[in-house]
Amino acid sequence: MTTAAVGLAARWQTGETPVVVECDPAGGDLLGRYRLETAPGLMSLAAAARRRGEQGLVWQHTQRLPGGQPVVVGPAGAAQARASLAQLSRTGVLRWAADRAGTVVIADCGRIEPDSPALEVVREADIVLLLARARDDALSHVAMQWPTVARWSRRQCLVLVGDGYPTGEVARELEIEVMGRIPEDPKGAAALAGHYERRATPTRSPLGRALDRIADLAASRVSDSPAWGREHAADVDAGSGAVGRPPGGAAYPRQSWSEVRR
Repeated sequence: MTTAAVGLAARWQTGETPVVVECDPAGGDLLGRYRLETAPGLMSLAAAARRRGEQGLVWQHTQRLPGGQPVVVGPAGAAQARASLAQLSRTGVLRWAADRAGTVVIADCGRIEPDSPALEVVREADIVLLLARARDDALSHVAMQWPTVARWSRRQCLVLVGDGYPTGEVARELEIEVMGRIPEDPKGAAALAGHYERRATPTRSPLGRALDRIADLAASRVSDSPAWGREHAADVDAGSGAVGRPPGGAAYPRQSWSEVRR
């Protein structure tokens, strides 16, 4: 999810400046991945938002990734992340930032549960991109939770990750829109993380090309929204903390997609 959020920001081509905000209640990854500082970041932003609110406040709490991408870094600890998100959800500071001309906010909301402190961020989004692997267990969670997700957001699209069922088959069986597919591309992910290898730059990689297409589609949807400039992403993939995890994590049979939907 974090790789996708950073990649979307890197591929955003509409002239606006995207900022990635780590809103994962389980804790952020960018701090350790890029060896950044704890502050400025999500915790300092939450503290400042208690005292004042302004459209430019988010930018005062950003750091830069090696390629120059501005990010608001989430704390590594879940307790601090949840406390910061709870505070931010009461202030609307991300909403104000997204309403600023020329700004796109891309929020990495991790795996969303009904009691997630990041849920308010999802509700305020112009578009929500939900990532799931194209396999039985993950798709069963999607089928079970899609009606709930539809209540969280006016506009939601599914993005598939890795190998598995064909994109068209997933869209047809679940009767939901699939915006695109992100390949398993370790070299491309490493390039996005600043670890460049020969023939593995973000532009040339399969991951980079896929994110190009998804960023273009997402940008067109955001531009159609009444309030321009917001995009958020959430993960409903299978695994620990996933929404609607089946008992014991057992995979459903192939026909379960339509059965669960009914």
